[in-house]
Amino acid sequence: MLSAFRARSLTQRAFLCLVGAVLVVLVVLEGLNAPYLPMAAATAVSGVLCLAALVAPERLLARQVGLATAVSCSLSLVEAQLRHRPENTPGMVELCAVLLLITRAVRRYPASKAVAYAAGPAIAAVLLSLRLADQQFLVALVAVVAVPFMVASGLCLRLYDTLRAREREAIQQAQRLEHARELHDFVAHHVTAIVAQTKAARFAASVGHTQSPADLDRMLAEIERAGSAAMGSMRSMVSDLRDTAIPAATRPTGDLSVLRDLTQEFSVLGPPAALTLDPRLTGRPLSPETTTTVHRVVQESLTNVRKHATGADRVEVRVTVQPGPRDRLEVSVTDDGRGGTPAARGKADRSGYGLVGLTERVEAIGGHLTAGPRSGRGWHVLAVLPLGAAPTSSS
Repeated sequence: MLSAFRARSLTQRAFLCLVGAVLVVLVVLEGLNAPYLPMAAATAVSGVLCLAALVAPERLLARQVGLATAVSCSLSLVEAQLRHRPENTPGMVELCAVLLLITRAVRRYPASKAVAYAAGPAIAAVLLSLRLADQQFLVALVAVVAVPFMVASGLCLRLYDTLRAREREAIQQAQRLEHARELHDFVAHHVTAIVAQTKAARFAASVGHTQSPADLDRMLAEIERAGSAAMGSMRSMVSDLRDTAIPAATRPTGDLSVLRDLTQEFSVLGPPAALTLDPRLTGRPLSPETTTTVHRVVQESLTNVRKHATGADRVEVRVTVQPGPRDRLEVSVTDDGRGGTPAARGKADRSGYGLVGLTERVEAIGGHLTAGPRSGRGWHVLAVLPLGAAPTSSS
């Protein structure tokens, strides 16, 4: 409770303090309604204890509830023995406080403990009617009717807390999956290039082929560039996770021009990659989700070609529009590599989280993804996405 109070704005804290002061004043005024000064002081103390239990922190709630209800019940039983008792009110602020304690106990504690912690305030609410000289039955009836209502309120609030916790957990899980996909898409792509270059250098050394200084320099420069790109991607992701002011440059902009850079970069270290981009997409605004998904499909497919497509001579990347009642965007990546048998290639492609993440990403925007061997030799990845226009901002 204290941390929640501190988390509020200064205006809200001032308002809550004002409300608390007003309630304490009302409790004191109700205590003055008692015919004896000791009873007036005891009524004020009992009411303040019930209010304090209502705002007590979780770790002290059970003790505060026990103390407040014990004092309230004892005072009610003592006043019932007196000849002169209050005629106007038994302590309505205290009555409201003990009823709210029932709601809080049912909301915060499991069923086994909630019954025990709510029983005390319920008894105290009913016994408050004994403090009056007359109209005891009416006050007792109000308390008896209010107790089930407060229990039901506590159960509703408890259900709301449970649903909110599940929603928060689902959001956090979705964020974790999104960050995992982003990290895999960027870092795995660059690290695969580093591994491919290193394997090529080791293979050349193992067969006795002496690399010229120019070849070594070019190879090391490519490894350095891929390592720097991987570090940049991780740094952007960490900046995004830390919610700093540094923008995370992990998402492509609103067009597909980045695909040309991606295929050209791939062609430097692997087989030539030819990009075919539908002219109808030129200058057509696309949503950020669609652009990002297309980029990830091509990037992950090229990464898998580099890892598994042994002996590939050519890679074709096609991004075309399927006309129809609702235009669809078709993203196709094919290669002519061997990569072992089709079963082995499929097992290798699915051994990591790349295709799993791609499938989740594509289905999240209403598309579908298929991947499998081509007839003869090679592999084919096909993603069909809804083609929606990017949202336009109104000025």
